[in-house]
Amino acid sequence: MNGKMRVGPSRRSVLGGAATALTAMALTVDGAQADNELGTSGAPVELRVIANAAFSHTWQTVLVPEFNKIYPHIRVTIDGVPYNEHLAKLMLEATSTNPEYDVLVIDDPWTPQLAQLGALVDLKGPKVAPITAADYEWADFNPAPLASGEWGGKQYSIPVRSNMLMMFYNRAHYQKAGLPEPTPQLTWKQYFEQAPKLVQDMNGDGTTDAWAVDTFFVRDQLTPTIWQAIMNSNGGALLDDKGAPIFNNEIGVAALEMHRKLLDYAPPGSLGHGLQESLQTFRQGAVATMFMWGSVYKASGIDTRASVLTLKELGMQVMPVGTAGPGTHRGIWTAGIGAKTKKMKASWAFLEWLTSKKGEAVNAALAGSFPARKSTLTAPSEDWMKPVYIALQQAYDVAAKGKMWRIRSPRSDATQQILADEIARALAGQVTPKAALDVAARRISRILR
Repeated sequence: MNGKMRVGPSRRSVLGGAATALTAMALTVDGAQADNELGTSGAPVELRVIANAAFSHTWQTVLVPEFNKIYPHIRVTIDGVPYNEHLAKLMLEATSTNPEYDVLVIDDPWTPQLAQLGALVDLKGPKVAPITAADYEWADFNPAPLASGEWGGKQYSIPVRSNMLMMFYNRAHYQKAGLPEPTPQLTWKQYFEQAPKLVQDMNGDGTTDAWAVDTFFVRDQLTPTIWQAIMNSNGGALLDDKGAPIFNNEIGVAALEMHRKLLDYAPPGSLGHGLQESLQTFRQGAVATMFMWGSVYKASGIDTRASVLTLKELGMQVMPVGTAGPGTHRGIWTAGIGAKTKKMKASWAFLEWLTSKKGEAVNAALAGSFPARKSTLTAPSEDWMKPVYIALQQAYDVAAKGKMWRIRSPRSDATQQILADEIARALAGQVTPKAALDVAARRISRILR
């Protein structure tokens, strides 16, 4: 996904349309209308962006050249930071008297923490609204991803790389087991009824070489999202209307028991599996299903260096249905402008381009990023996107309805660490699910107070 892809006819039409539309947005040209805040040929503006290392190189090599076709005098440098160092780096930026970055790329639960520190600019406020294009259309964003950048009634960041927790499946495994292909109506009850049949011998040598599922089981901040998606699909929630933990009730306990039950149908050693391990197992054709972030779809079905699967074998949809509906979980990378930047207009020029209707289509076509806008999801530029975008739109709607995201609080990172500790203890059988969730509820209650 990180390599530069050849642009076929459909992509050329996307990029051509983007260039035409975005030229009208551009505020900088050499000549009488040149805007020094957006740079000139003799004095370009240097803009620095901090982003996650997983996609920073792709943005630098693929997206920045497209941006520079519209804004040739803004030089963008994107610094990649490993995920486990990213929040700490952002916090240093927020408190520094001499910050390094103009644009901050932020994971889903971090916006409240940074907003409370005064680290971000309100993108709908008086500094940015006057320089926003009339056709930017905020209402075109799906509510679930857009809300990840909101806090206290203000829009501090906007979606730049959207993601949702989805159910992946391998059609060949279902065919071998004589089972119907999964649909978005598949219930958790049906899923567990089918799971034993998906532990099978795929190559016919008489030994089991395929299992039903792999996903997050190891102690990791993302592991609780699997439990939470199951809980949300059954009508459960993390907090009540007053902000107090309620996840240690019957619904939450039953969901954690289901998460642990998945291990009965997972490959040996799966208790130590996180993102990379479960992804590798699925891509090598060893499991029938995987609960994973949807953005891995393209590499899993197209990149022969990463996966043995083909798009014909690969399916993706929302997670199974509980008593309240399907399950999913929001995981959105957003981007905001640093409150201390001295390059406000150039910073917004980059963000506005990246998240505009045409810019988002370029991002999707060239970098494979999932879009957040409704208009982009209804106009996929490549065949592989069509089923993915249908599933993604459903996941956005499901998440918005069931509030399927991590705790929204300036202490969200600390609460997620607690959930990671206690969910891992329950999955490992060190304590009962009820005991683990009771401990987590007490600790999180103290932190939120």
